[in-house]
Amino acid sequence: MAEFAFVMDPLDTLALKKDSTLAMIRAAQVRGHTVQYLTLADMIYAGNRPQAVMRPVRLRDDFAATLDYRSAGDDWYQLGEPRLRDLASVDVVMMRKDPPFDMEYIYATYFLERAAEAGARVVNNPRSLRDCNEKFFATAFPECCPPLIVARSMETLRAFHSEHRDIVLKKLDGMGGMNIFRIREDDPNLGVILETMTRRETELVMAQRYLPEIKNGDKRVLVIDGQPVPYALARIPKSGESRGNLAAGGTGEGRPLTERDREIASIVGPELVKRGLRFVGLDVIGDHLTEVNVTCPTCIRELDTQFGLDIAGTLIDAICANPNG
Repeated sequence: MAEFAFVMDPLDTLALKKDSTLAMIRAAQVRGHTVQYLTLADMIYAGNRPQAVMRPVRLRDDFAATLDYRSAGDDWYQLGEPRLRDLASVDVVMMRKDPPFDMEYIYATYFLERAAEAGARVVNNPRSLRDCNEKFFATAFPECCPPLIVARSMETLRAFHSEHRDIVLKKLDGMGGMNIFRIREDDPNLGVILETMTRRETELVMAQRYLPEIKNGDKRVLVIDGQPVPYALARIPKSGESRGNLAAGGTGEGRPLTERDREIASIVGPELVKRGLRFVGLDVIGDHLTEVNVTCPTCIRELDTQFGLDIAGTLIDAICANPNG
């Protein structure tokens, strides 16, 4: 049996209905593994070692069996006594802290990189978490992407808009559909949107050609050790919206992967393996890759429910069977 430590958001802040990290904790628990819990605030560097105050965590057995948030109550988990330990003293450290990807997140990857150097397995690889911006990393696979540009020059962005007429503008550090604008050909707000998004040409933004296939859903394709889960969650925008993100009100509809979904996964997968990105969410609209989510991919619970899967269990088993990824 292995010992897992989950670096995550405070337990009391989790969305019990859909949180993917809970599915991972449950999967580890039911397989007999030990699970420790910590937040970024618990991490300490002292004595030339990355350490953390960890607490054993256990989901209540009936809640772990079903993850039914409706009957969870207030005592759905139990925490043991806190103990200061080396991060490298556990077998696997799961980095499951939600964005924002800010400096505190980056500092956490420094801790985790030191833990990895001391022998801990860290999922996902902390250096790759820093290197692979979820929007910009998609440009590593140009054959999969829609026409796009990354710039801060308003003149350059205006030229891209003139060429494609209908575009989507997004912040490179955005999450959950925040700071995403669709700009049509005759949009009178083009200037003010560009000024605001680039902070008057002081910050980079990404512009992509608008993909009308978004009406059929922004698909989340989950990838474990370079191999896609056979179903995707199509996040369908609510009426009047152009964003499919669940956080922006979209609804999730599970679908089998298309041939193009599998092709994209086959192109991206080897690079993910090379970089130690063991659990990743690809965002696909129509035939195009739009983002590569590496920090804290979600949608496990929705796909498990709709198709009777155990995606978290597959991930935990893969980590235990192949320690080096």
